[in-house]
Amino acid sequence: MWRDLAPIGRNNESGGYRRYAWTAADTDCRAWFKDQAESRGLTYELDRNGNQWAWLGDPAAGDAVVTGSHLDSVPDGGAFDGPLGVVSSFAALDELRRRGVEFTRPLALTNFGDEEGARFGLACVGSRLAAGKLTPAQAAELRDMDGVSLPQAMERAGYDPEAIGPDQERLARIGAFVELHVEQGRALDLSGDAVGIASAIWPHGRWRFDFRGEANHAGTTRLVDRRDPMLSYAQTVLAARREAELAGAVATFGKISVEPNGVNAIPSLVRGWLDSRAADQQTLDTVVTAVEKAAREYADAHGIDLETVRESFTPVVEFDHALRDELGRILGTDDSLTVPVLGTGAGHDAGILADSVPTAMLFVRNPTGVSHSPAEHAAEDDCLAGVGALADVLEGLACR
Repeated sequence: MWRDLAPIGRNNESGGYRRYAWTAADTDCRAWFKDQAESRGLTYELDRNGNQWAWLGDPAAGDAVVTGSHLDSVPDGGAFDGPLGVVSSFAALDELRRRGVEFTRPLALTNFGDEEGARFGLACVGSRLAAGKLTPAQAAELRDMDGVSLPQAMERAGYDPEAIGPDQERLARIGAFVELHVEQGRALDLSGDAVGIASAIWPHGRWRFDFRGEANHAGTTRLVDRRDPMLSYAQTVLAARREAELAGAVATFGKISVEPNGVNAIPSLVRGWLDSRAADQQTLDTVVTAVEKAAREYADAHGIDLETVRESFTPVVEFDHALRDELGRILGTDDSLTVPVLGTGAGHDAGILADSVPTAMLFVRNPTGVSHSPAEHAAEDDCLAGVGALADVLEGLACR
């Protein structure tokens, strides 16, 4: 499975993946998922929001155990973020069939669409729509860098954008959702464990900073006569790093748009996107407020107009304690063998669904902690340990 999926959307120059929502690479990933489902005799479904489902047992029976993740990527992302969870879900089912277990609850494997938000700037679009956390009207306003709207992109890919919206009936079928994911950090590497259980997702959000100045000639305009928004932006980037360090949080300006974007032109607009995350809401508020204050001061000093917009926000997500404890019981054979429980600063579909269904997550060790990069990696033995752990969990939940 990994070998068949690996070439899809891979950029030969960077070695990373460009599997953006509703593009040709996304279509190929979806075809791969459907083939995997049908080759195992599973009932394949595509829901109203473009999320894919593969069912073992009666989908309408309710109290189903569901596992899976996503197949899309960030720009030049790694091979493991998302796909490891989807591939592992099929591999875990294969393992359970090898064991000859008898299922007492329906089982579903899923691929949620547009989890990374790389194309339209909002993460977890598929699960947000299903859970009613993104309305069809809000989705219609999402546009990519070329001005293509989400409905237009869906229609061009052969899907009906008029159908999108809350899918409470489908979510009501789910008794538990368990998402396996490569760890995006080094906690497991430092503890020496191959697999861990998630406790919570840190609160996080994305803020857009628009610095507006005056375009002018880079060679003839005196420094004292310039209204250069790049200066204010650069100082704000440094302020974000400083404030995050002081608070024990993280803050990143990882995306920028410049107009007119000429080598010999002073910009008229620098638009940057801040991603900030912290272990608790108060700390996150402190960091973002301090960054906005610093940006305002730098802008005023350079005669720059500044507008800030919060484009997305996800509060802290505590995974279902009873389900989390059940995973720990299943994976721990005795009192001396425990599976580490750790928090994460990365968002996931499991976090979006947590208000609608009991959710939990398993993490697989990442030896370097690198993620959202072509260098992202997990050792084969650890991946197989993750499959084994997921199979044990699914057996404990769906075959009792």
